[in-house]
Amino acid sequence: MNISPLLISQLKTLRLSGILESLEVRLEQARTSQLGYQEFLALIVQDEVERREATRLNQRLKKAAFEEPKAIEEFEFSAIPGINIAAIKDLATGLFVAKQEHVILYGPPGVGKTHLAQALGNRACRIGHSTLFLKSTKLFRTLNTARADGSWEKALKKLLAPELLIIDDFGLTALTMAQAEDFYEIIAERHQRGSIIVTSNRPPGDWVTLFPDQVLANSAMDRLAHRAHHVAMKGESYRKKTRPRNPSSDN
Repeated sequence: MNISPLLISQLKTLRLSGILESLEVRLEQARTSQLGYQEFLALIVQDEVERREATRLNQRLKKAAFEEPKAIEEFEFSAIPGINIAAIKDLATGLFVAKQEHVILYGPPGVGKTHLAQALGNRACRIGHSTLFLKSTKLFRTLNTARADGSWEKALKKLLAPELLIIDDFGLTALTMAQAEDFYEIIAERHQRGSIIVTSNRPPGDWVTLFPDQVLANSAMDRLAHRAHHVAMKGESYRKKTRPRNPSSDN
């Protein structure tokens, strides 16, 4: 069916040109099913709402900057002995983001901390929450560069903007004074304003020793760890288990 050029122009003027994607299908459906005017209009409006929701979701996922598209459904809970599956599923509802609570995932390398953090972030995006994923090394490098060129306030603002900030691989090495101050600033500014997920190879009780200033450390931990959902993840490295076997090792 030919769509009127005038209608096309008017839809574009109203920023409703997405309706054109399904208009012919809906017109045919209206004819064959003898839909009333209101039923037909409801279908067109529903299509537009779904298109806009899909566009916003894609924008949130893009801005989140995940390394990989992970989902809770893909996570192998059986590989993590003793993990509280019910607690993880509760976190997957995204309620902790709405309540501006935090999550700390800790355990040895390769047990799926990053996977789980990204899966929770992915779910948050789908619920409608803005999210940002960063490796801690990139976070500190970005803020360090921003200090040098005078854009530190702008860089910090970007970290405070999303409803959920995910800091991956925290605590790989001891913090410099500048890094400790930056980490404290992020925690303090986001306190009761937004949620944070932190993954680490170290249990939170060991984080204090990473800070060069114990007062700063205790202040940061009081705001973060003491108000967070703690998820201990134990088990054999998943990456190690899936590593290709060396044929010579079988001899």
